[in-house]
Amino acid sequence: MSLLLFGLLIMMLLVVWYLSFTATRLDRLHHRVETSWANLDAALKTRSALALEIARSNLVDPATSMLLLAAAHVAVVAGQEERGDAEGELSELLLSLLAEEALESDDEIFNELKSARDRLRVAIALHLEAVTRTQAQRKRPLVRLFRLAGRAPLPVRYPFEDIEV
Repeated sequence: MSLLLFGLLIMMLLVVWYLSFTATRLDRLHHRVETSWANLDAALKTRSALALEIARSNLVDPATSMLLLAAAHVAVVAGQEERGDAEGELSELLLSLLAEEALESDDEIFNELKSARDRLRVAIALHLEAVTRTQAQRKRPLVRLFRLAGRAPLPVRYPFEDIEV
């Protein structure tokens, strides 16, 4: 009888340890999503700031400058719902600008913009990977059954993460 009780106690300790381990892992994944979102947001703001700097310089024609200024401003002040469209519009303008102007100009600001685009691509990839892993972990039956995610919101992908930057 005592051997059966001992085995049951060991089994319960293993289950508690596994649940604790899974909850800790899930917490780390949520923290990773938050950190990657902060990095992505910073990369988007850097890109918008560079777009504003280009718009205010004399490197582009006045019409392009006004369009770029408006798109960058909207991207900076947009709320979560409108941000996808705003970032998409800014991306389109910057891509067309880089296709036209950067080939002709070897200005430092265009090199900074290219570098910002590369950092943005990495930030998007890291955020998408963190969101995918966290969502996969939260779909596991034990996580749902024991509510190991607590009150943490389910991480989501944002529409502007699919745009070409």
